[in-house]
Amino acid sequence: MQARPGDPATKLTADPFAPFRAADAARPFVVAQLGQSLDGRIATVSGASKYINGEPALDHLHRIRAAVDAVIVGAGTVQADDPQLTVRRVAGRNPARVVIDPGGRLRGPAKWLEPDGTPCFLITNEEAPAFTIPDVEQIRLPVGPDGLSPKAMIDALFVRGFKKILVEGGARTISVFLDAGCIDRLHLLVAPIIIGSGRNGLDLKPIDDLTSALRPATTFHALGGNEFLIDCNLRQPAEA
Repeated sequence: MQARPGDPATKLTADPFAPFRAADAARPFVVAQLGQSLDGRIATVSGASKYINGEPALDHLHRIRAAVDAVIVGAGTVQADDPQLTVRRVAGRNPARVVIDPGGRLRGPAKWLEPDGTPCFLITNEEAPAFTIPDVEQIRLPVGPDGLSPKAMIDALFVRGFKKILVEGGARTISVFLDAGCIDRLHLLVAPIIIGSGRNGLDLKPIDDLTSALRPATTFHALGGNEFLIDCNLRQPAEA
């Protein structure tokens, strides 16, 4: 993929992880990742999503996990996909595993709970019943009009020493964090496939006109296998 010469908003980059290394340790650095088709779909109308993205995108996801201190997913993702949330495809350590479960609906065994020495956390409503899952810390937070506050979740992890945080999924969880302005970088992993219908990758609050749209500075990175990464810097608007 070629950028137009002199276009400051659309650039090619060889190192999408440079912002991770340059992140200010005095504040949280939060990245979200979303794998999707060329037309922005993450699943068909029936919910089929394996595998929209291929090996290169999966490798990139595992590189992100290896570069952060904690990875967050929602309870729906745990129920639907039962992810391990570990680093397996690249060299690196496992990040702490964090699941958002406001109503305390998760019960029973799951892969994210497999004991391997990695810290595990369950973020719940402060009124949710206590649980007794071995080696899992429950973080109980107040619920506001829009549910659990993404900022409060990030702050709760930051004070526990987790400075670089990945919001991995699902799409609804990523959308909530985006709406709250809590994402620094968004990594869109795009596969060379057009689905044409089905579930959208993002579902943000509606806007009235395009002056309210997010216009992040973006860089493009070829992942191989005709897949590519769009790295969106949500702290820097695209130049006109």
